[in-house]
Amino acid sequence: MPLLGGIRPPIAVLCVLILALAGLTAQVLGPGNDPVVAKAVLSSQQHFAEDGAIALRASIDERVTDLNRTAAALNTGAPVKPERVLSDLSKAYQKWTGTTVLDLESGRVLAARGETIPLAWLDKDVLTGDRALTPRMVRLRTGDVRMMTMAVLDWKDRPQQLLVASNSLSVPAINLGPFRSMAVVARDGEVLATAGFEQAAALNSDQERKELSFLQKQMSRLSDQAAQRTEEHPVSAREPGSRGYPGVSGTLLGGNYNGRTATAGYASLASADPEERKSPAAGLGLTVVALLPVIQQQSVVQDRELYGLAVSGALVVLGLLAAAVLWATVQRPLLRLFLESRRLARGDLTRPVSVPRWGEAARIGSALERLRTQLGGAGDDPGATPGSGTRGSRLGLRGPLALTAALLLLWCVPVGLLLNRTDGSVSVPSTMVNDQRDRTDLIADRTRRALNEAHADLVSISRLIDAEAPGAATGLLEEALAKHPRYGSLYVVDKAGRVTARAGGDPHAWSSGDDLPPIRVSGKGGRKPVIQAGTDVPRHEGSTLVGEMRVEFLNSLLARPGLGDVRVVDSDALTIAGSDGFLAFEELRHDSLADLVRAAGVRVGAGPVENGLLVRQGGGVTVAAAAPFSGGGVAADIGWSVVSWQKADRFQIAPYEREDRSVLAGMLGLAAIIVCLGWVHLVVARPLRALATSAEKLADGDLKTVLYPRYQDEVGAVVRSLELLRQQLQAHRQNQARRPADQRLRVGGR
Repeated sequence: MPLLGGIRPPIAVLCVLILALAGLTAQVLGPGNDPVVAKAVLSSQQHFAEDGAIALRASIDERVTDLNRTAAALNTGAPVKPERVLSDLSKAYQKWTGTTVLDLESGRVLAARGETIPLAWLDKDVLTGDRALTPRMVRLRTGDVRMMTMAVLDWKDRPQQLLVASNSLSVPAINLGPFRSMAVVARDGEVLATAGFEQAAALNSDQERKELSFLQKQMSRLSDQAAQRTEEHPVSAREPGSRGYPGVSGTLLGGNYNGRTATAGYASLASADPEERKSPAAGLGLTVVALLPVIQQQSVVQDRELYGLAVSGALVVLGLLAAAVLWATVQRPLLRLFLESRRLARGDLTRPVSVPRWGEAARIGSALERLRTQLGGAGDDPGATPGSGTRGSRLGLRGPLALTAALLLLWCVPVGLLLNRTDGSVSVPSTMVNDQRDRTDLIADRTRRALNEAHADLVSISRLIDAEAPGAATGLLEEALAKHPRYGSLYVVDKAGRVTARAGGDPHAWSSGDDLPPIRVSGKGGRKPVIQAGTDVPRHEGSTLVGEMRVEFLNSLLARPGLGDVRVVDSDALTIAGSDGFLAFEELRHDSLADLVRAAGVRVGAGPVENGLLVRQGGGVTVAAAAPFSGGGVAADIGWSVVSWQKADRFQIAPYEREDRSVLAGMLGLAAIIVCLGWVHLVVARPLRALATSAEKLADGDLKTVLYPRYQDEVGAVVRSLELLRQQLQAHRQNQARRPADQRLRVGGR
């Protein structure tokens, strides 16, 4: 009998799987300490660091792009005096601490504004080679670090000039919350800039100063570790960026102090699309580290000490009962049939066949008994022993299999559907609510800055437009549209609202007026909102340069992992853009979200502030936050807000993890039922049912059908024995037919 054939292997595998699942259940559902810091909190710090890295990378890239764009625009026109270059640059962009124009041939400073820019770092390697004119990190005599951005001014018949702009390398100006700190780290682990430790001057107690000193040391140590890890390739990194982050990101766990643990997330600066577009900031080798002290959460539930053992013990008991059912109703009768059929095939017809009580085994046993009587001569006529094989249930082996499945489902269903179920009373760490609020404010700030940059680009372009030359203006707009993918169309309108030059899609109506905001939205009732930004054209009074921004551009700013659904809404809480699919100007899904947006828009002190809350509704928990546009620029006063929400069951916190483990245990038990009982059905039940039919036909007198064993197991052995019995019965019938003829021949011879 092959080792892997027949009824024994599936029963043995079922027992092994049940014991393994019982051990796993005792381990994952039994007593144990919850982690000191929830995985959701660590993941949130990683996402926060990624957001900071994206903001810093976008800020650096935007500065480089603005300077190069300004230089390119100047190179296409008539030569401009260096003082005029720096004056126009400072009017269009207020982002540089110092600017300088140099003569490349002589090295003489032609014009300078702001702080003095040192020039000792300028050499041949900076101006030539593969990394020519790329941003450089320069340390001043004071110890401060500045980022230097360069562009070449090149006019015909004029010596080339170098435009240099410096700015402070600082942590992105984002809301860090009351306890978080952030640092920008160089390749060697040196901390170049920090934010969040400014409250040192306000500390009044020695305990607070000691805690601040502890956090500063943790930041230095964790920053060094983060710099080492971000040197790895994103694909082979031990902690690759989550959900497609192009750089390297991860989490770090620091030391403990006064009941709080230092948690950190880190992310390297990387191009948004490394294959399509290289980022100047990505080549600087910078890393952003976000540090947050979290209260330790060590909780051991005393009532759960024997919980896992009780659940796994119930599984073992039910599993043993299921295995006993299979042994008593399937394996034992089948082995008895195998022994009885082999005895008859060997010619032992003295003892009656031990017929099982019911099912296919009873039908086969009855057929064997009828064959024994026929071979023994007690009932040569097959019709003389009718139908005793029909007794038993019509379900056959399907009945024991169903009973076995029911026994195991008594454990799988309650464990998977009822055990450790969560409801609206789940305790969500306050850190998650605070991070949802702060990250929403970060997205709002990022979107506001993008709108401000878009308007600043329009201001820069408008200075080059000659409204009285429509052909030249159209060419300039087409060139600008190719360089600025955020726009869907650019056009110039006069006092009467007529379009005098255009590029891109069809323009929409624009109304001029001092009381109207420079950024506005229209298009209610359409498929997409129409987002317009406008600025006056200096060379032609009454003309306005209008740019229509693509909604997809705003949507791309909102999609961030670990933040859920994100929407940009107007003052009436109507949707303008979203991270997922949305309808233009649709209302928010829940009234509580609209109330949150209105509450965030209420001015408190200097202006509106962001808000976050837990919404417990319908047996579930939702974390939501809203942040209005605030700060500087033309986009700060348009009344827009960013609102985000996500289900708390996405968080990796203890209650939801226990629920997931319970569901997993139930699904594993269900998989074991399907595999093992399906195995028994395919290998034993179906062949045995077919064998019962063949045995009854043979007992009823069908001696022409040859029986072929298909399986090398107990069922196959019974088939081989029946085939031998068929051959013996066929020979017995032939002998019985010869006897009368022989008797007639002997009588005739006398």
